[in-house]
Amino acid sequence: MKIHLATRKGLFTLERSGTREWHIARVDFAGDNCSMALHDPRDGTLYAALDHGHFGVKLHRSRDEGGTWEEIAVPVYPEKPADYQPGKRPFEGEDYAWSLQKIWALETGGPDQPGKLWCGTLPGGLFGSEDGGDSWELNRPLWDEPQRGEWFGGGMDVPAIHSICVDPRDADHVFVGVSCGGVWITDDGGKTWQLCGKGMVADFMPPELADDPNVQDVHRLGICASSPDHLWVQHHNGIFKSCDAGASWTEIKEAGPSVFGFGVAVHPKDPHTAWFVPGIKDEQRMPVDAKLVVTRTRDGGKNFDVLGEGLPQEHSYDIALRHALDVDDTGDVLAFASTTGNLWISENGGDSWQTISQTLPPVYAVRFVKTS
Repeated sequence: MKIHLATRKGLFTLERSGTREWHIARVDFAGDNCSMALHDPRDGTLYAALDHGHFGVKLHRSRDEGGTWEEIAVPVYPEKPADYQPGKRPFEGEDYAWSLQKIWALETGGPDQPGKLWCGTLPGGLFGSEDGGDSWELNRPLWDEPQRGEWFGGGMDVPAIHSICVDPRDADHVFVGVSCGGVWITDDGGKTWQLCGKGMVADFMPPELADDPNVQDVHRLGICASSPDHLWVQHHNGIFKSCDAGASWTEIKEAGPSVFGFGVAVHPKDPHTAWFVPGIKDEQRMPVDAKLVVTRTRDGGKNFDVLGEGLPQEHSYDIALRHALDVDDTGDVLAFASTTGNLWISENGGDSWQTISQTLPPVYAVRFVKTS
């Protein structure tokens, strides 16, 4: 079993074989800022996105499990048309730059789409590749969508596409999470898009705009692999679930110490089971009462277990970012990591946790190597 960690100081690979303990098997791009990693179960290819700041964003690919790497193309925004009329950020009053700032989501297409990749970026462009990352094309239908001009920055200064969920039954059915811009869905492979957020509420907006689907600050969007009509969202001010493929959403108002957080992991076989890492929102960004816990529901959000065994129960200031919580193919093994370099793994669905490391760099993404 393997886990890839995208961190502030490189791409870490953890392994466990049989009864052996988890250990760091390798570190790639040591010292470099790795914003996202992706293992493609269709052919075993490993991808790593690096953010070099002033020197830009780079994307690398390995076909031998990290033994060797090659630099490949990155998404490139087109030139603005001469007659382009810019949209304005609702709050900042400035035009968005048409340039790649960060790769924040990497996902594969369906099993019947060899070489197909999806990439979500700042400032809100969705890109697709048909050749394993050798080339990328901006999805113009979503980029040219008039409502995109109303998107604005949440955790970042500009809009960001951070979540891409591909329906395993139909690879042309894709869900995209935007901060701040809600949930967008295509059923024709990206030729057309529909904004779907009925039932979501943004309490940070004026009352007359709070239920506007296009202003929702989706922190993370998760899908149940075996029942893809069931989706879960960790939102800036709550938890929401959908049982009808995103057509409508139900708010979960009570979930242990807090309904605020960044990540969500959905059980791959049970659509009613999901995990969250709660915290205090806005100014503090830390666990409630400095006590780190994971919350879990097994009945679709009616009830939540507060799971803290093996986690620090005092003086904890760990925050798990939106990609830093994941579950394996069985639904039994979970891992999450924090901005303070701590990593925990549970092998019993979250009932108890084992500390794997306390000396990692800040962790941006935790991803199990999955087989399907």
